[in-house]
Amino acid sequence: MATNAKERLLSAAERLFYEEGIRAVGIERILSESGVGRASFYRHFPSKDDVVVEVLRRRDTLWRSWLDDRITASGRSPEELPLALFDGLAERFSANDFRGCAFINTMVETADPDSPAHRVAAAHKEKVIEVLDRLLAQAGYRDHERLARQLALLGDGAIVTAVREGTPEAAVRAGGVAEVLLRTADREPVRH
Repeated sequence: MATNAKERLLSAAERLFYEEGIRAVGIERILSESGVGRASFYRHFPSKDDVVVEVLRRRDTLWRSWLDDRITASGRSPEELPLALFDGLAERFSANDFRGCAFINTMVETADPDSPAHRVAAAHKEKVIEVLDRLLAQAGYRDHERLARQLALLGDGAIVTAVREGTPEAAVRAGGVAEVLLRTADREPVRH
């Protein structure tokens, strides 16, 4: 169970990293925003890099839970269920605090694919692909793994485009392309 100080550190770091970027935010700023002392910080985290990794792991859990909720609530048919990703992205892109994807932002900022933060961010993207792959396989799509990667690519492209354009329309356009991919993909015949 996280201590109150650790929770305050993580909450402040997550907000600051997302709003301003990992490199732009130092330990002093996290301490100031969280109201936690330096000694307490170092009891919980050996370095800023460790805070970044923990923030990303926590955000991964929350984000995938959010996606699961969007899928469950979508009301789409099984063969269209992967499109719930784009419905959810359109919703997220409309939020006032939308600053892109914390995981894409991290990979761009860290650049080193061997860094712990980059690996956690890349693993998050693979987990999203696994969710899409599972949905596609359950709906009978034959080449579900390739299709899952294509849908994830469209999702990531929509995220970057939404940052550039400042509008949720990118999710709608990407969802339209995804819909065409699903409609033209081979599926197993439905068994009665």
